[in-house]
Amino acid sequence: MSPKQASRAAGGGASRTAGALAPGRIAMVAVAVLTLVLIFENTREVKIRLLVPEVTLPLYVALLATALLGAGCGCYFAARRRK
Repeated sequence: MSPKQASRAAGGGASRTAGALAPGRIAMVAVAVLTLVLIFENTREVKIRLLVPEVTLPLYVALLATALLGAGCGCYFAARRRK
């Protein structure tokens, strides 16, 4: 048995949970929670101009749409980078 295999066998499932609580994942969860708090605390109506039309909608809808568009663009470019 190689040293790598021996350490895996001795450690059991500890390495699986260590990866789940990585600092990067904890930071992303914290940012996601703070983003949702920001979005749902801002409920007043705002006027937004989209090229030509002016739309009145709750600020949380505009913030949520912007966050989803940003997340989608981030996922798209991350997937392109992996290729």
